[in-house]
Amino acid sequence: MSRLVISSHKPDKEGNVVRVTPQSAGWKYIGFEVYILQKGQKLRKETVNQEACLVLLSGKANVFTQYGQWKNIGERMSVFEKIPPYSVYVSSGDFYEVEAVTNLELAVCLAPGKGTYSARLISPSEIEVEIRGAGNIERRVHNILPEQKQADSLLVVEVFTPEGNWSSYPPHKHDQDNLPHESYLEETYYHKINPEHGFAIQRVYTDDRSLDETMVVKNGDVVLVPKGYHPVAAPPGYEVYYLNVMAGPVRTWKFHNDPDHEWVMGSRLAAKHSSSI
Repeated sequence: MSRLVISSHKPDKEGNVVRVTPQSAGWKYIGFEVYILQKGQKLRKETVNQEACLVLLSGKANVFTQYGQWKNIGERMSVFEKIPPYSVYVSSGDFYEVEAVTNLELAVCLAPGKGTYSARLISPSEIEVEIRGAGNIERRVHNILPEQKQADSLLVVEVFTPEGNWSSYPPHKHDQDNLPHESYLEETYYHKINPEHGFAIQRVYTDDRSLDETMVVKNGDVVLVPKGYHPVAAPPGYEVYYLNVMAGPVRTWKFHNDPDHEWVMGSRLAAKHSSSI
């Protein structure tokens, strides 16, 4: 298996099914964890020097921090309901306790924090829903924690790719600290497949092909993107969901499209425009 794919496992005693740390990934900024909690089960963690974005992927929960508490939050019972999720931002120097009101799938997105912002609820009504691309590169995007919203490091977004479509396309990268043209951001993809016995395809490659891996991705897999372009394909018959976490030295998303494939976006948008006349 590729070193860029981290597969889920059965829940441990805390409910953890997958974990990425800066040390395990060999990078500096991103940590990512997923927990499957049974009804009534609790999870408590100190944030220490990291900020966290708790994303309720499915199910309902009570969430407590030093600076706030939010009870019975959560609406969707599956990510494929395509309802924007409830999330909670938690600053560094705080703690969070999550109590599962129903069976719960919880993502914990982590990056370096400075304690700038207090804990807060991110409700579905606050999340911008965007249809990005056109034709067979159209996908649905939920901007959970974009750069316009307050955080020290984290950028968090979820994407729904219809069957037979591509996303993160045209292939783009953000691996150069070269602002204002391109920002350096590490990135994780947490994939869910519907039906769950299906698969997705993800390629991660650099211009010089020193990194060039094409991976079969299963339900519950995390893909690491330390550098390079990283498109995703959903096979016919299978919807693909992924939760993206990005972080780097500057909290901004400035990307560079692969010049060999950038023309595709223009052709799809032109076709969409002509068909709507």
